[in-house]
Amino acid sequence: MNWKIKAFNELNNYELYAILKLRAKVFVVEQNCVFQDMDDKDQKGMHLMGFQNDELAAYCRLLPAGVSYKEASIGRVVTDPEYRGKGVGKDLMQTAIDKLNDEYGNQPIRIGAQCYLERFYSSFGFNANSEVYIEDGIPHVEMLRL
Repeated sequence: MNWKIKAFNELNNYELYAILKLRAKVFVVEQNCVFQDMDDKDQKGMHLMGFQNDELAAYCRLLPAGVSYKEASIGRVVTDPEYRGKGVGKDLMQTAIDKLNDEYGNQPIRIGAQCYLERFYSSFGFNANSEVYIEDGIPHVEMLRL
């Protein structure tokens, strides 16, 4: 996997298109969830992209403290369905944690996790610390990694 991390204004047209395409493919089409993906937070964070050959296989966005939560956060975590079950998601999350600490310093990280992935995120040191809530029709829970 070829990992790239860039600020919003450093993304080229191909990368931005690939990010938006993958997010729509999974969050809108696969999960059948109509929501406003472009939330004006992309411009404030870093974008971690995992390319296999020239195809975007995995992606997430890293946000500094104060944008989504009082803590730094990792969001829009997505793996292309063609790359699931191959350890790409695990590599994505570990790389995201490492890169977030590189970019913003070692600090607590908060995520809004889909409930069915709670065990997955727990394996990276995240602990649920909210009640279950519904976001865009999907049960979520906030998780914090100290």
